[in-house]
Amino acid sequence: MRSLYGFTKKKLEEELLLINQKPYRATQIFEWLYKKLVVSFDDMTNMGKENVKILKEKFLLDQLTIEKEQISQDGTRKYLFRLSDGNCIETVLMNYEYGQSVCVSTQVGCNMGCKFCASGMHKKVRNLEVHEMVLQVLTIHRLLQKENKRVSHVVIMGIGEPFDNYEHVIDFIRIINDAKGLEIGARHITLSTCGIVPKMNEFSQLDLQVNLAISLHFPNNELRNQYMPVNHRYPLEELIEAVRSYEEKTSRRVTFEYILLDGINDSITCANQLTMLIKGILCYVNLIPMNESNGLFKRSSKERSKAFFDYLHQNHVNVTLRKEQGHDIDAACGQLRMKELNKK
Repeated sequence: MRSLYGFTKKKLEEELLLINQKPYRATQIFEWLYKKLVVSFDDMTNMGKENVKILKEKFLLDQLTIEKEQISQDGTRKYLFRLSDGNCIETVLMNYEYGQSVCVSTQVGCNMGCKFCASGMHKKVRNLEVHEMVLQVLTIHRLLQKENKRVSHVVIMGIGEPFDNYEHVIDFIRIINDAKGLEIGARHITLSTCGIVPKMNEFSQLDLQVNLAISLHFPNNELRNQYMPVNHRYPLEELIEAVRSYEEKTSRRVTFEYILLDGINDSITCANQLTMLIKGILCYVNLIPMNESNGLFKRSSKERSKAFFDYLHQNHVNVTLRKEQGHDIDAACGQLRMKELNKK
């Protein structure tokens, strides 16, 4: 049996037809799941007992198990969720002035192998199913409802490379964005990729208005090849060409994410190379303090970070220095899961 949380409304309508159910039932089910937040078929009181019996026979209403929760001094919450097969994933809730943002994982482990990232220290076990991504958001949404709050933003930046699980991620976006679903605005959803160029090109053809972020981190091929293996397959020239194509097709601004690593990519020379690399692109650069996870890399000093920021700003680059969240609770992608795996 398949989880009800794994269907877009359109796919659920098609599935219901196969079991002689009216397509409009999909809208009813979505409202029960995502508006009224029921966790039992028996609570779907307008479906009729016979229809509820059929749903029980064909579908699951499974849930994630919260294995561990960490709460930071700044209010950031990190959850270690256990999946039905025993694997664990991480999800982070961040509290901002503009709302509650959830960072979602898309895979168990990651094969991209970025050397500064804790997610890639353990290889990919499998892709997450659609319902396993939906339930990360929905579980936290239910918890927030008890505080009269709701999930307002979603960033797909947790463990895994989203474009390496492309079809499932797109369905996940459609579910949480659906007006009968969690109704999270498309412009409040951000998808991040380290640069899978063919999927970037495919993504640009969709009717989604979500934000695209590129995990760039290095301004030249030499550094990117050294620390991000994906660059051997899709070097910066191809990546930037895909970004320009995306901008041309969608007229949407792209975010370039750039983790500042002490003595590696935080020099003024790197700042100049970055400025030249993205010149003319509708974008902004998000400078990110390093969450030290393996002892191999150190975060840039405040002085070097400020100098890097100032150089970009003075050269008319739209740039921000990300406010740090959850540094005291292993908030970097994969740190909590890595600790649990290392224990075993």
